[in-house]
Amino acid sequence: EVRLVESGGGLVQPGGSLRLSCAASGFTFSNSAMSWVRRAPGKGLERVSAIDSGGGSTYYANSVKGRFTISRDVAKNTLYLQMNNLKPEATNMYYCAANTRYRVSWYRLLIQAQYNSWGQGTQVTVSS
Repeated sequence: EVRLVESGGGLVQPGGSLRLSCAASGFTFSNSAMSWVRRAPGKGLERVSAIDSGGGSTYYANSVKGRFTISRDVAKNTLYLQMNNLKPEATNMYYCAANTRYRVSWYRLLIQAQYNSWGQGTQVTVSS
């Protein structure tokens, strides 16, 4: 059974930091590009970041570039998103997403939305 379990969200003041984690199981994590997407209430999914299977290639949305860092720990089957200098507009539910059936590039995964699995999400609220 494929599982993606996000954690690490919470309430933080503007300018603060959070690190999100996504624990993956049920598929070959080391072969899979991974991504983070987010959704605000009543809005569509927004691309945030992606990383290739080897961790050598990453993508960031312009809105988070320079403040967010995506990484992965293959030994722990875990994806991370370090979020620094958080702004109120980062308030969203964050999901990790993957294609657990086919080995696709990060581009196809995130930009072309070719993910077939995602977790339950973790809520990030940035507010003073």
